[in-house]
Amino acid sequence: MEALPSGMMRSRVLERAPLFPSSNSSQFFCGDGGKSMIFSPAGSPTTRGSRGRWRVRHRERRGTVVVAAAISEKILILRPELSGAPERKLPVRSKVRVSMTVKRIKGENWKETILNHFIFNPLEALEDSLGRNIVLELVSTDIDPRTKRPKMSREAVIRGWSEKMKTGADRAVLTAELTVDSSFGTPGAILVTNRHHREFFLENIVVEGFFSGPVHFNCHSWVQSSWEYPDKRVFFGDKPYLPSETPAGLRELRNKELEALRGDGRGVRKLSDRMYDYDIYNDLGNPDKGHDFARPPLGGEKLPYPRRCRTGRQSSETGPAADVCPPDDAFEEGRMEMLEEGNRKAMLRVFVPAIVAGFSGSDFGGFHHVDSLYKEGMRLKRGLKEDILYKLPLIGKIQEVSEGQLLFDTPTILSKDKFAWLRDDEFARQVVAGINPVMSKLDPSVYGPAESAIKEEHIVGHLEGMSIQQALEGKKLFVLDYHDVYLPFLDRINAQDGRKSYATRTVFFLTALGTLKPIAIELRLPPGSSSSRSRRVMTPPTDATTTWLWQLAKAHVCSNDAGVHQLINHWLRTHASIEPFILAANRQLSAMHPIFKLLQPHMRYTLETNALARQILINAGGVIESFFTPGPISMEMSSAAYAGSWRFDLEGLPADLIRRGMAEPDPTQPHGLRLAIEDYPYANDGLLIWDAIRNWVSRYVEAHYPTANHVASDEELQAWYAETVQVGHADVSNAPWWPRLDTPEDLVGVLTTLVWLASAQHAALNFGQRLIPEEGDPEYQNFLADPQRYFLASLPTLMQTTMFMTVIDTLSTHSSDEEYLGERRLQSYAWSPAVAEAFNEFAAEVRQIEEEISRRNTDSRLRNRSGAGVLPYDLLIPSSGPGATGRGCPTASPFDGNEAIQNSNMTA
Repeated sequence: MEALPSGMMRSRVLERAPLFPSSNSSQFFCGDGGKSMIFSPAGSPTTRGSRGRWRVRHRERRGTVVVAAAISEKILILRPELSGAPERKLPVRSKVRVSMTVKRIKGENWKETILNHFIFNPLEALEDSLGRNIVLELVSTDIDPRTKRPKMSREAVIRGWSEKMKTGADRAVLTAELTVDSSFGTPGAILVTNRHHREFFLENIVVEGFFSGPVHFNCHSWVQSSWEYPDKRVFFGDKPYLPSETPAGLRELRNKELEALRGDGRGVRKLSDRMYDYDIYNDLGNPDKGHDFARPPLGGEKLPYPRRCRTGRQSSETGPAADVCPPDDAFEEGRMEMLEEGNRKAMLRVFVPAIVAGFSGSDFGGFHHVDSLYKEGMRLKRGLKEDILYKLPLIGKIQEVSEGQLLFDTPTILSKDKFAWLRDDEFARQVVAGINPVMSKLDPSVYGPAESAIKEEHIVGHLEGMSIQQALEGKKLFVLDYHDVYLPFLDRINAQDGRKSYATRTVFFLTALGTLKPIAIELRLPPGSSSSRSRRVMTPPTDATTTWLWQLAKAHVCSNDAGVHQLINHWLRTHASIEPFILAANRQLSAMHPIFKLLQPHMRYTLETNALARQILINAGGVIESFFTPGPISMEMSSAAYAGSWRFDLEGLPADLIRRGMAEPDPTQPHGLRLAIEDYPYANDGLLIWDAIRNWVSRYVEAHYPTANHVASDEELQAWYAETVQVGHADVSNAPWWPRLDTPEDLVGVLTTLVWLASAQHAALNFGQRLIPEEGDPEYQNFLADPQRYFLASLPTLMQTTMFMTVIDTLSTHSSDEEYLGERRLQSYAWSPAVAEAFNEFAAEVRQIEEEISRRNTDSRLRNRSGAGVLPYDLLIPSSGPGATGRGCPTASPFDGNEAIQNSNMTA
């Protein structure tokens, strides 16, 4: 008795399962070498009779009668039955049902609407009637012993496309019947050919009719027209395979798909190209607009930087063309709708302030003008000039219809305490939400002595009776150090019109209450600066004059902080440095690789986000250069940080805390760390999430890599990591600190760090415009005469402020299709009960973390997150609704100002 093939099986037993609508076939043929049967409904050879009754008519042939499954309104599912059969048999042909879910794209512009209505829709209806539509083929995991090729179904054409797509529903489910042999085996892939003239978004495919159960294909991909992409699209089943475990029928497809995704590294990319390749950052400048818009390329020996996704686009005399992102990494409709709404608000919030600034002045006249942005929005004062202006129909209409759009949401901290941002305790509390000191490594012969200008006499009076030595031994002193990051660039920064900066160091003291207080701020200018003092130390105020000087010093610290956190902690660490890992994953890991499936939700949108950032955020004249003190040299500072301080082995949360002296290993403590500050919300909550991620990743890796040999022998996995390091991070590829990838534990460490970084959301922005005046300076008398006006004049103008607030409002908004930690919209893990159970436990742990964070926020003993006028620490609460909520940890890393998992969220 021979073993039965998997999938379609020989049987004499039929089952009915009412799963899908009827097929257009009322007869089912089956047979084996010598005899065949035709099943037709009882009562007629060609029509269905009473429910569940079937007539069997025999055609005389020699051999055993074999019955195959067919799909109809009552799906016939075959139970295997072993039977004595002659050695020589002909395969039985039968049909299985395919259901394909297509997402309807709603966001059409007027040109697309006209083209679709008058050209594409009628054309598709005609093609549909002629059978030139969507063609499907099923691929088996087995090899045909006769052809030595994978077993294939016959081609099937999707019917009813034009009718289904006219309904206006968000999604359309289309069906087809595929003919397969009884020896087909298990489906492993499906080929899709789009013979229409436009692409469509395919969400998933389900094949039913096999005894092993439904086979799912999780697609979530654009299927290009065969006019543009002549090759058939291949989608693999949800079940993952390591390269060594790939079924014989899928090996060739697996390799060919990866080769296609790598491309050949040449030519200009089209929107339809599914290719992933590397390039340096040679697309930030636009010298055709003038010398001021020229920027040096990032990447290489002179300015080291991670590699980006290559677009292959040609330069244009009118400036760089839009970046081309592989279509499957582009934003889906939910995020596009959010960005479009942000664009509409931005147009109003920039246009109206420009009018206000032109007629009413560009600076804030007092703090009440800042407050009015939240209470009244942007309004023109009704004077003679404004009355004339209001008579212009366009201006009056804009003011009338845009009232709600021009009103900015009040920051939560201001709703609790209007002047909280001026207080020292709030200044220090925000530092505890994430601190990232940078060690001194500058050449003293170039930049002067590395030691700080802060002396014992500056701080000894603020230590609650302790000596310096006692405070150090008690681990009571902390530093926020931006000195070395800024100092090499200060000459070029301060040479720019309207921008002035210091390199700052701020010392904090940990009080008996467990909170920090600032006790000294060092303001440093380059040696040889025109200022009479290149080093100044400011301490907490003692009178009215020093109160305002102290506020100015804190504003410069915030300015430093904003630049470092956006250019380094946010952009470099969670966007630019992650992009090579994503590129290599798409190039070296098959879609059926288990590690690709793990990383897929955490790679979502990142390439498109980074491409968009290169066009409007970090480009010449973009948001970063416009709103941050470093201006045109911003990305050079980011490059210096990459070369000098970025280390992948220290990017995980525990390693980062230890590196910064904010924790030390202690196996007796929760998470194995003893924190330097017990009430440290960023670390306290972050370690909960870190451990949850690590536990989930460990369970996942254990399911696929039981031994070190499995890791070392996985050629796709090793190629992914090697290419990431050697190509994607080529400028630091020889660094000795890169983790090894030899064991399951090594793999868990790398993956946990990537998931942690990819789910990070953070940004804080601001910049200052004046140096702090000294006695004898011409501006010192102006400062004494009106310190409030001088302080406000040191901040961005009305126009700059509203533009900045608009950008932050847009970047801080969660889209409706956001996926958060503990959710799984793209993966079901149905192929492995153990993995599915591990994920369910991870999701439950994430929910418990959310409850624990909420509990901590009501604990009055935790003064950095609870108390009068103190904001609860919501940034690491995993879930969120759509909008600018100030909470939520999405699985992937859109360029977001939401600050969840931010090393600092100080603002001036």
